[in-house]
Amino acid sequence: MDHARQDGSLAVDERVIAGYAQDIRLRIYRPVDARGPLPGLLYFHGGGFTTGSLDAADGAASFLARSVPALVVSVGYSLAPAHPFPAAAFDAHLAACWLTDKAGALGIREAGLGVAGHDAGGHIAASLTFIARDQGGPEIAAQALLGPMLDPSLTRAGDERALGSDVTVADCARCYRAYLPEAAQRLHPYAAPLESRRLGQLPPTLIVTAQNDVLRPEAESYAARLIGAGVPTEVTRFPGVSHAALADHEPALAAAAEFLRRRLNGAHS
Repeated sequence: MDHARQDGSLAVDERVIAGYAQDIRLRIYRPVDARGPLPGLLYFHGGGFTTGSLDAADGAASFLARSVPALVVSVGYSLAPAHPFPAAAFDAHLAACWLTDKAGALGIREAGLGVAGHDAGGHIAASLTFIARDQGGPEIAAQALLGPMLDPSLTRAGDERALGSDVTVADCARCYRAYLPEAAQRLHPYAAPLESRRLGQLPPTLIVTAQNDVLRPEAESYAARLIGAGVPTEVTRFPGVSHAALADHEPALAAAAEFLRRRLNGAHS
């Protein structure tokens, strides 16, 4: 692996793999004291499809690697507007296929991957579960979505003033225009998870929301729809937390880690 380093209890390495439209960087976090095969977990950073980076995701990816514990692969997916839909979603699928193919060499379990992400990263994680289901793999065993963007129509967005939200509907609309420049794309199930009529056979899901977030209502609506489709789903809302702060909010990350630990280790209680 290139650019290897050790960061306390983690060994951190990087790889470059072929993506949908361009090569993409992966940053790999391995707990140095973990014994035996680890669960594999993909993490997708936020940034409204247009910004964000592996460096910005470092805190969340490190926390999950230590706390699950898991081998975490943080994915530097392609950004809009230079690379609009479906580049990021298919980068995610290529990263999942790569991780599954390298399971033996990386020392991870072959019983299914976990996926997690914040903001646009939550959208990409959710889209990946659709793609993996529709294309017959790789198996996704659990997903944890933190403040996900799920509805390009923004018709379920909350009242930004009443919620004291740090992001606005206008902010979200700009991001979706960059990622989904063609109006017809905004109804595609991989672009609009909340609009999908096929939610069956998706993996067990944790939805983590922030009280002060204009996107909270749509995330909780998605949880309700998953429950209605028979998908084992949990919802945790954190009071007094903003959308941006959720990405590195330790109690939120701890909730995600606890959920992923249960689901990826086979304890489904």
